[in-house]
Amino acid sequence: MASISFRKFIRWLPDEASEPTSTLVLTSPEKRFVDIRVLLAAGGQYLTADAEILPLSRLDWAMAGTSSSTVIAEGHSLSRWRHWIDSRALDAPPDEGHMYPQPDGLSTLEKGQMMNPSTGKDTDYEEMWFDPPPKTTGGNKALCAVLIMEDEKKGKKGMFVRLGEWAQVFVRDGAGEEDLVAERWEWRDDGKAWRRIVRLGDTERKLPCEEVLAAVEVKVGDEFSVGDEAWKVVEAAEV
Repeated sequence: MASISFRKFIRWLPDEASEPTSTLVLTSPEKRFVDIRVLLAAGGQYLTADAEILPLSRLDWAMAGTSSSTVIAEGHSLSRWRHWIDSRALDAPPDEGHMYPQPDGLSTLEKGQMMNPSTGKDTDYEEMWFDPPPKTTGGNKALCAVLIMEDEKKGKKGMFVRLGEWAQVFVRDGAGEEDLVAERWEWRDDGKAWRRIVRLGDTERKLPCEEVLAAVEVKVGDEFSVGDEAWKVVEAAEV
C-alpha cells in the first residue's frame, strides 16, 4: 500500500522527544520510496516563501530505495529499508524498525536502534509517523508515479516519487559529499498548480519534476529526457 509519512518526532532514549527536521517519506504501491529530511532553521522554519535553494548543510539525510514489511504479531510488524541511494554513504546497509500502529489509525510508532549522529554511537530510538491519505490533484483519484535514472559509467542515480499532492526527487551524481540534489513539491489547491517548496544542492542541475508533474498522462515505460539523462517510468497507478 502506498503511503505519505510525515515524522512528528524522534526520541533518542533516554532523552526527550524532539523534531529537528521536516521529514517526508513517499512510498509507492510497489514499495519504492524517497525519504528527504531537511534541518529546520531558527524559528522552526525549513523553507521561505520563494522556495530558495538551500545549502546541503541543511540536508539531514536523504534516501531512496525499496522497503518491505513482515508481520510479527497483531499490531506489530518489522519494516526494512534498502538504500539504493543514500546521502550519507555510497553503499549504505539496510535499516529496519519495529512498527506499532496507533489507535488514531493514521499514526505509527517506530522503535529500533541506529547510530545517533550527535554521539556517533548506536542508540535506541523512537519515531512517530503520521500517514494521511493521499489527496487528488484535480481528478477523481489520487495518482502515483515513480521514475528511475541510472548511469553507471558516470556514477549517477536518481529516483522520483509522486504520490497524491506530494512529489520528491533525490539524485546522487557521484561519490562526493557535494554530489547530491533533492527537491520537494506540493500541489496547492488554491492556485491549482504544483509548487516547489524545497531545493537542496546544485543550483544548475536540471531535474524531471516540472515536466513529469505537468504531463497529462504518465505510463509505465514512458521516458523523460533531462539533458543527457533518461528518466524511466517504472510505476504509474491510481491509489
